[in-house]
Amino acid sequence: MSNSKRKVGILGGTGMVGQRFIALLEKHPWYEVTAIAASPRSAGKTYEEAAGGRWKLDTPMPQAVRGIPVKDVNDVASMASEVDFVFSAVDMTKEEIRAIEEAYAKAETPVVSNNSAHRWTPDVPMLIPELNPEHTDVIPYQRKRLKTERGFIAVKPNCSIQSYTPALHALLEFGPKVVTATTYQAISGAGKTFQDWPEMADNVIPFIGGEEEKSEQEPLRIWGHLENGVIVKAPKPLITTQCIRVPVSNGHTAAVFVSFEKKPSRDEILARWKAFSGAPQKLDLPSAPKQFIKYFEEENRPQAALDRDYENGMGICLGRLREDTVFDYKFVGLSHNTVRGAAGGAILCAELLTAQGYIGKK
Repeated sequence: MSNSKRKVGILGGTGMVGQRFIALLEKHPWYEVTAIAASPRSAGKTYEEAAGGRWKLDTPMPQAVRGIPVKDVNDVASMASEVDFVFSAVDMTKEEIRAIEEAYAKAETPVVSNNSAHRWTPDVPMLIPELNPEHTDVIPYQRKRLKTERGFIAVKPNCSIQSYTPALHALLEFGPKVVTATTYQAISGAGKTFQDWPEMADNVIPFIGGEEEKSEQEPLRIWGHLENGVIVKAPKPLITTQCIRVPVSNGHTAAVFVSFEKKPSRDEILARWKAFSGAPQKLDLPSAPKQFIKYFEEENRPQAALDRDYENGMGICLGRLREDTVFDYKFVGLSHNTVRGAAGGAILCAELLTAQGYIGKK
């Protein structure tokens, strides 16, 4: 291990998102996976023994992690003693996740979480690094509450909002006021493949528990502001959504309709999307897409099978921008739900926090 790399632990490392963390971190220039924790039934096994029979990714399990002994995620002191920070992808109840993530933070181990349990904790930043990097300014207030010097929790938002929230963010100067979005979500968002969810073949399920509430409210927190030591969500736009599970392996698609306070021209919208970049691009973070938003002029793009891996799965693909008969405009968005929408997005959050000085070596 390079002495310059930070030691990383993965909480919930045997699940699909945990596996994605491990795959994406295999050759990371800043981080190295040195510890993995999971449920007590996996504890004591090597990672290959615990996860090899249910490895869900197309790429092989990295050789470097195969022999790592899996720890019990509840053994906070042992895990925290071996790492500089952890990524969290645990599969527990929300109450259990809140408690375990706070326990790691209080053990002076920063937590960057893929889970939803702390997304509405007022002093926990919920980050899409290109959109709201300033929300990390709330961390000193959180540390004061937790009575920690270096420990804290940061989270990334729901995977379903990644395909359209960046597109709207680039247009905030025009005052989006009403948004409706229908998301068509891949089965990997439920931690599944077609092998272990055969009933999804040739099928559409018009319900994903809790997803619509997240899709309507989380963008408002992304667009919120720091006030009196907490993040206060934005009052608008008004967002309404429907979230549908579709027979796609990876890639969440959104059909979006939007009206503005000041209606832009089509050319103005396309120019803002093309030019948009944020802190990750300015800081040249390792996982940052060079071109964050790509617009396709073809009528039949973006497509999940063709475009989800744009910018190594970290970019946002848009298409079919046109005026609407009810709203001002409509368009289609696409993002990779387990890369940008989950593990990759959390890794980019950690890179931002490292660049800002919040994640260092113990």
